[in-house]
Amino acid sequence: MQREEFVQQLWLDYIHQHPDVGGLRLWPMEAPAEYLAILTLNHGPWAMEALLPTLVRYGYRPHQRYAMADRGLLATLFTAPDDGAWVLLAELQLGTLSRQPRERLQQLVGNADPREARGQALLCHGRPWPMPDWGTYQALHLAHPLAGWLSVMGPRLHHAGFDCQRLGHDIVELDGQLRQAGLTGSSDRHHGLFPISPLLDYRFYATSSRRLAFAEGDEHRVGLGGLALVQKQVSANQERAAELLLPHHTRCELS
Repeated sequence: MQREEFVQQLWLDYIHQHPDVGGLRLWPMEAPAEYLAILTLNHGPWAMEALLPTLVRYGYRPHQRYAMADRGLLATLFTAPDDGAWVLLAELQLGTLSRQPRERLQQLVGNADPREARGQALLCHGRPWPMPDWGTYQALHLAHPLAGWLSVMGPRLHHAGFDCQRLGHDIVELDGQLRQAGLTGSSDRHHGLFPISPLLDYRFYATSSRRLAFAEGDEHRVGLGGLALVQKQVSANQERAAELLLPHHTRCELS
């Protein structure tokens, strides 16, 4: 698989999970996202270190590492070889969960199809382990919302972020258009997957929850992610908005 196919597979899976994003016509379909936020966990073939060689083979290069102890996350920002979307790979640290939810998630992940663990499309083909029952999901969500999310989604694209400047529109204008399309944004910098730097104007739009069938056949609605808009507060600098996304205090050294 080449990088273009990898990005296409990520995007097709994302809009399948978020059809209200796939139906938007507020900017050109070919407009690239600024960043793709992928959530995984530090276990087996889905750990960040295990995924790194595949991302490098696609042409991505590690640019910055981040640590968010209060969220139990490590993250790496990868640059793209062209002006396409950068990748922000966030990894949930299972050790930050208390013993019971950690063991429940490890048991679930341990039932993954071994063939799924060997493929190049680890992040494109959905959840590689069986669907949990509703009680397990609720317990994991209560312990850590991202643990619940991973249990039903598997490692995959959590949300795409778009830079308003690159789209040629102001964030206030696009926010109004998204509201008209039925998506209500939150400017809470601590609301989404990770905290957001004060150097960016930011909105996160949670997409409509979806009804999922759990292990025992019962169906329940679950929020699955969303869409983000960002805009640099100082447009004169040459940095990509993705470079400014996370607060400076979360940065740590690349090993």
